Amino acid sequence: MTLIQSVSGIRGTIGGASGSNLTPTDAVRFASAYGHWLQQRHPQPNVAVVIGRDARPSGPMISNLVGQTLIGMGIQVIDLGLSTTPTVEMAVPFYAAQGGIILTASHNPVEWNALKLLNEKGEFLSAEDGQALMSIDPADILFASVQALGSIQQPGDFMDQHIDAILKHPLVNVEAIRKARFRVSVNGVHSSGGVAVPKLLEKLGVIYIHNPYGEPSGKFPHNPEPLPEHLTTYCSMVKSESVHLGVVVDPDVDRLALVDENGAFFGEENTLVAIADYVLGLRPGPVVSNLSSSRALSDIAKKYGCQRFTSAVGEVHVVAKMKEVGAVLGGEGNGGVILPDLHYGRDALAGIALLLSHMAVNQVRLSDLKAMYPEYVMVKSKVQAGPHLNTQEILANLAEQLADLNPLTIDGLWVEKEEGWIHIRRSNTEPIFRIYTEALTKETAEAYAKQAHEWLNALI
Repeated sequence: MTLIQSVSGIRGTIGGASGSNLTPTDAVRFASAYGHWLQQRHPQPNVAVVIGRDARPSGPMISNLVGQTLIGMGIQVIDLGLSTTPTVEMAVPFYAAQGGIILTASHNPVEWNALKLLNEKGEFLSAEDGQALMSIDPADILFASVQALGSIQQPGDFMDQHIDAILKHPLVNVEAIRKARFRVSVNGVHSSGGVAVPKLLEKLGVIYIHNPYGEPSGKFPHNPEPLPEHLTTYCSMVKSESVHLGVVVDPDVDRLALVDENGAFFGEENTLVAIADYVLGLRPGPVVSNLSSSRALSDIAKKYGCQRFTSAVGEVHVVAKMKEVGAVLGGEGNGGVILPDLHYGRDALAGIALLLSHMAVNQVRLSDLKAMYPEYVMVKSKVQAGPHLNTQEILANLAEQLADLNPLTIDGLWVEKEEGWIHIRRSNTEPIFRIYTEALTKETAEAYAKQAHEWLNALI
């Protein structure tokens, strides 16, 4: 069983011993540290925090613990209840709150849960802010007197306002989508997406919605990470249902994967690529993704005379780079799409609306889109480092040895190759190196991975 603390929050498995798992004691301890950090950052009366959760069975328990802890500190809590990560992100500035907490372990299995922390902009904390929070001494945390306790507001379904903002976005062509009379299948893995995605589709005028996993019971029908190996049954379902496409989201609805009309997996990497193809055709400008995302995004950017920039892995790093270069679109290869003039967070609902706009405006099927884009192959592997090794020092030594290849070192080591790239980075949670390679063929990508293993093994 596991408890992982990082600058972005705390996540772990439910039950067991405090400090080794995500127990009520850990939830209260971490929520109080966050509340203290917010009160120091915003020295004012009536500090407010938005909270929301996915459908995991542990969600109501963790939500109640977090909410009551914040009330005990004199903080006002705006509880959205069952929600999505992007919905909470948008609600924070809407309610002029000073922060937000999303109670979700994202793509992790049902035994996991997490507290993901937002700042007053509805964006994930920076590394500096996260370090400041983690360094708080529990002895410094003060709770409120009975006269100064906070309260909980339950404002209703903010999800509708989130969806309405998407429909009003100038890049979302609601009229074209309605005329296309789409039939869509939804895999919301019995979590928030089973509620949010059909709501969006209904407002977009989709004429038939197949929603086999719509009940938000939290009983995931399969591993909830939207990867092809977890979706074989669903892909067959999409084909037999005679729909235009299937949309797959993770439990908190910030990642989007697609299945075409033939039941073939479109691929998480292609989600951002397809949406960039549509967005850049209407609004040319810089795009950003992390170093481990497909080179296909660079190809699409070049098609429109635009530039793709890269960042370290992680949404907070992608967002920082987007702001730096004034990006019109950003995201990650895990199916995360960030539309900055909606909000600076991965948003599967926005991704669905843009993808359907692309298909409707250009009158193309999802399989047609896949055939239009370069077919790269990505290989992922790892090398055990052992707890005694200094992984950061090893990567620094490797970068020095490979200096003639001009490696990027903003996140481990990234090397461009003739047909693709190699990315080696240390895990933040395990004593391992993660290796990602991409090329035009599987054989070449595997050869790149073999080379990366040889580089590391020579130094370990």
